Amino acid sequence: METTERILIRVYKDSDFPAIQRLNESEGWTNLASKPDVVKAAWQHSNVAFVAEQQGKIIGCMRGMTDQFITLYICELLIAENRRGEGVGKALLAHVHALYPETRVEMLASSTSQSYYEAQGYRPFYGFRKTFNE
Repeated sequence: METTERILIRVYKDSDFPAIQRLNESEGWTNLASKPDVVKAAWQHSNVAFVAEQQGKIIGCMRGMTDQFITLYICELLIAENRRGEGVGKALLAHVHALYPETRVEMLASSTSQSYYEAQGYRPFYGFRKTFNE
């Protein structure tokens, strides 16, 4: 479904955080929704932090980190469920990658989002993860 209304992609500001937390909650990302102070701090300290807005309402968000030359790592990309399929995620990815065109984009994907990223031309790669207390 395409929309004719303009989508604004802009830099995150602290007043966006409640809307981002609602997206986390509606997606069932309990690891993020249950720690609002930590998640807000992550948004404040990320050098890639953007929202997609339409008619003053946040319909998607992207948080990541980059060294600006080699790697652009996307930590979270989340689009409101009722807005998926409209190109919002694609627009966020394209906007951010255009800011750092020499970088390679790396991100994790869930089993439900893998086919979306593959359709956008991303390829799977192997990686590892460990938290401090593991």
